Amino acid sequence: MISTDMKTNHKNRQMRIISPGDSVSTFGDLEAFALDVLVGLSEMNKRLPSKYLYDAEGSRLFTEITRLKEYYPTQCEKETLEKNKDRIVSQIGDEPFNLIEFGSGDGQKTSLLLDHFLKMDLDFQYVPIDISRSAMIELCDELDRRFPLIQVEAIVSEYFSGIKWLNNRSERKNLVLFLGSNIGNFSHAEARVFLRNLWSCLNSGDLVLIGFDLKKDIELLLRAYNDCEGVTAKFNLNMLARINRELGGQFDLSKFRHFGTYDVFSGAMESYLVSLEKQEVFIEEIGRSFSFGPWEPIHVEYSYKYLQSDIDNLARETGFVVREHLHDSKKYFIDSIWEVKKSENNTSE
Repeated sequence: MISTDMKTNHKNRQMRIISPGDSVSTFGDLEAFALDVLVGLSEMNKRLPSKYLYDAEGSRLFTEITRLKEYYPTQCEKETLEKNKDRIVSQIGDEPFNLIEFGSGDGQKTSLLLDHFLKMDLDFQYVPIDISRSAMIELCDELDRRFPLIQVEAIVSEYFSGIKWLNNRSERKNLVLFLGSNIGNFSHAEARVFLRNLWSCLNSGDLVLIGFDLKKDIELLLRAYNDCEGVTAKFNLNMLARINRELGGQFDLSKFRHFGTYDVFSGAMESYLVSLEKQEVFIEEIGRSFSFGPWEPIHVEYSYKYLQSDIDNLARETGFVVREHLHDSKKYFIDSIWEVKKSENNTSE
């Protein structure tokens, strides 16, 4: 169900605003943000959802993080895609397809594939899906500048609603990109739910290319999430600055510090903001104050790391078949190609 069908001024671009009737939210973005902050800071173990790290300033800081020498995942994945781009083409085959991407970010890595697919004269349209309309408009502007020949249909929607809408209007095969080890922001249980939902939205024979950061030397992990320039600290502290800007918070950022650590049991890097003293913080949009003890943490992000065997198990448990694992030269990272497998008995799931 389409609430708005808005065409941009770009030659080959169409912006679609998807609003499925069965998933209308009763909250606007600001109300949802305020509610999540209220719930998270009211818990015994305080937390803030990691999705709120990525406002405009947070996205800028994260792009800066990806360029740091300590932060290996971005460069490892770029190397993986660059050296395996022909392998990816061979998995796709010759038929027309939709290249769907969840949360394209700054598009560095996707651009490698777009450029190569154009050179190989593949028949595809690029379908980025994101809930941020402004991000989609900026992406279309950038694509117009860099890839004017690519057919783009940018969808402003939740991921799964966008895929369902597309499948109702396209018979093309789908290749879904979920790059950057974004799957690591989910717990293992959440990852299974997310991937099973993705499987349900796709057709048998569709492909998924997913990035996984691998388990490795712990000191290397700690350096990657505690860089010496302090950019990661600024990135996480921006969460509190965002609450100040958008919700009328009164956080003094100098009274909190970033702390990144590795949990050897769960296999996750964990990021916290730690109160340096006893303090009360009032948030105007919520209408109340929150108490913090000295050295009390707020959890802001998980980044789970995987073994290759974990990836194989995750694919099998969620209905996919692993086609191929693609590695960087150090084997720090995997981009895994999965195929959707459905029988006549489970195609309606």
